[in-house]
Amino acid sequence: MILRVGLTGGIACGKSTISRIFAGLGCVTIDADDIVTRIYRRGGAGHEALVREYGPGILEPDGEIDRKKLADVAFGDANAARKLNSLIHPLVLEEEERCIRAEERRFPDRDRIFITEATLLLEAGGKERYDCIVVVDVDPAVQIQRAVSRGMTKGEVQRRIKHQMSREERLRNAHYVIDNNGDRRSAEVATHAVYEKLCAELQRKKERG
Repeated sequence: MILRVGLTGGIACGKSTISRIFAGLGCVTIDADDIVTRIYRRGGAGHEALVREYGPGILEPDGEIDRKKLADVAFGDANAARKLNSLIHPLVLEEEERCIRAEERRFPDRDRIFITEATLLLEAGGKERYDCIVVVDVDPAVQIQRAVSRGMTKGEVQRRIKHQMSREERLRNAHYVIDNNGDRRSAEVATHAVYEKLCAELQRKKERG
């Protein structure tokens, strides 16, 4: 039996940190951004779809996708962002499913919790695809500060936030919330508490058959 969990949150909320903590607890973690990186490479399905849609202007000299140029085009307005998502999300979901099936074949008799980390998980209809939604939440000021410390400008961060689901709506869709405003130890404690609840969810799913 498996439990499918969607892990999401706004930009720079610390989803990857929380995902690594879940992995340390024994969950199988899938990073949607890693999948995107793979399919964006030359020869990948995402690369082909993006060049067909946006033209060669989004490419680096070596032919790889320039993520910054793509973002400038794709996050210019809400319609552009939706267009990008409609191109890429089906490809990501296909690869996610392949990863899950491969893990199930490796361990056919093992109960597992699969955690898929994705920023736009809810925007892409994730509420219907997963047994549980876990939202990593931080205050907007902390979110901007962390993103800027990683090299983004405040304007870039605010533009990304504008085209993502609002914090309030994201929290309304959550089964469980992990407050990640504090330090690493606080994140570990909060994640472990949610992990125990996910284990209980898995057990209930087994009992239902």
